[in-house]
Amino acid sequence: MRVLLFFIDGLGIGPKDKKYNPCTDDRIRFFNYFSDDSFPKIIQKNGLLKPIDANLGVSGLPQSATGQTALYTGINAAKILSRHLSGFPNQKLREILAENSIFSVLTRNGKTAAFINAYRPLFFEKGPEALIRFLSVTSIMNWKAGLPFFTLEDLRQKRSIYHDFTNRELIRKGFSVPEFSPAEAAKILAGQSRSFDFCLYEFFKTDRAGHAGNFDDAVKLLLTVENFLETLLNEINLSETLLILTSDHGNIEDLSVKMHTTNPVPLMCWGKNSELFFEKINSILDITPAILGLFGISSLNGTEVC
Repeated sequence: MRVLLFFIDGLGIGPKDKKYNPCTDDRIRFFNYFSDDSFPKIIQKNGLLKPIDANLGVSGLPQSATGQTALYTGINAAKILSRHLSGFPNQKLREILAENSIFSVLTRNGKTAAFINAYRPLFFEKGPEALIRFLSVTSIMNWKAGLPFFTLEDLRQKRSIYHDFTNRELIRKGFSVPEFSPAEAAKILAGQSRSFDFCLYEFFKTDRAGHAGNFDDAVKLLLTVENFLETLLNEINLSETLLILTSDHGNIEDLSVKMHTTNPVPLMCWGKNSELFFEKINSILDITPAILGLFGISSLNGTEVC
């Protein structure tokens, strides 16, 4: 049993509005779902799709720090703080992540895990302690679980991929790295995921595109992600791997505003135990407990239950 989680920041399920929702473009095939559709849906490769809550029972717009902490721990971080927190986790959230993140719980129980995103040299030169106020939820939980961080050399050797899986962003900044097609990057991710019980890949350009508000650019980006996802599905052995795709909040699905939305986010899953996993999820809070359950681990205390 393996689990690969493809996290896409800022992807919600919104109205079928051809003026403001880039998912309405006729070329979109995986993300062409809307708030007035009937759910659950069966999608390509016998995948399952439904909307799940990302608002966490707290008023205001959901944000990345609290939303991702909730997603990766099963703990309602927004309720603990009595607000949604944007950007980077504060000290309280860092404490929650150190003890309760999916990486920490899995490794305590003898499972292998990896955050497959590559990091630039500055991260290693400065070190996480010096950069702590600017570290994402995923960086904090990888660090606190004692897991290694992947380098640009890992990327060059095709052991890792960047948050922009084409590497064009790195190339524009002067780094000597190869450019990957979406298909090449997906093959790397699929191959590396076979080495771990749990593998996480994070893509957050969708959230940036939502904030930028350019419809044509958003469509182009979604099509690129869909090409990546299609190859990923073709390369993974779905008889032994569960592939999960989800998000922390809406954004790119409504370009009428340059802020996050309160729309539900998609839960998409394919492969081994997908039906069992799917039926347990109603909110982003359910993601980590359900994954741990597939490994026979209780999320309440991080101990084996079978």
